[in-house]
Amino acid sequence: MLKVGMSEEIRKALQAVVERVKQAAARRPQTLQYVTPRLVAVSKTKPPEMVVEAYKHGQRNFGENYVNELVEKSTNPQILSSCPEIQWHFIGHLQKNNVNKLLGVPNLFMVETIDSVKLADKVNSSWQRLRAANTQRLKIMVQINTSGEDSKHGLPPEETVDTVQYIISRCPALHFVGLMTIGRYGYDLSEGPNPDFQMLLSRRQELCDSLQLPLEEVELSMGMSTDFEHAIEVGSTNVRVGSTIFGEREYPNTPSPEKKSKAVTEEAARKMEHLTVTEQ
Repeated sequence: MLKVGMSEEIRKALQAVVERVKQAAARRPQTLQYVTPRLVAVSKTKPPEMVVEAYKHGQRNFGENYVNELVEKSTNPQILSSCPEIQWHFIGHLQKNNVNKLLGVPNLFMVETIDSVKLADKVNSSWQRLRAANTQRLKIMVQINTSGEDSKHGLPPEETVDTVQYIISRCPALHFVGLMTIGRYGYDLSEGPNPDFQMLLSRRQELCDSLQLPLEEVELSMGMSTDFEHAIEVGSTNVRVGSTIFGEREYPNTPSPEKKSKAVTEEAARKMEHLTVTEQ
């Protein structure tokens, strides 16, 4: 059971974020096509009851960073019965040995973190095998390490075109829909537009020019709790917002093995985790 008043807190927080998303989209320059950005509510470390509350107030897209946590939540009886139209986004680093487990998630909508040709091959073959009776392709994004930090996962930017071309031509079970980045934490916008967002924009342009893809058909997943408005203003179509909706995260004293394997990345991330996620 949620604490008294928690439902109202989630409703107000979600409503406020939705309004901020709309206002940021309206501030885009006329040169950017107006597209209502998709809000992914990142429920990492939060109980199923909070997911159900957000769903009850209109939220449909939810993101999780860890395969085990996503499997547990997506199969929770309360979520299965109360959230039939939920759309799960996987937004964390995906190891090949966890692919089959992830692809078994009910209502898996998108994997945003494909970061190698080998991983794309594994996801493609597994999706074909696990969903043999379902001809629907799995939506995926390619993650780019725009900041060049060792603590961040993702492709080197210069490999974007070749990787996407491979996925489009060699992975028939996958539907490439866009590019994703985490970017560096704590960037000061007083210094100008976020260079990581600008990098993703330029890679999309290069990708579309090289492969003759319509620009409006290649999404950009960038922006989290601290910077989602700026991300939308410069062109993001998918923002990942966690603690601004659900409150600060509470981490267990003893992380799961899956979390331990990402200890270095998480230590850097937690400096900003009281405000954000990946949404990560």
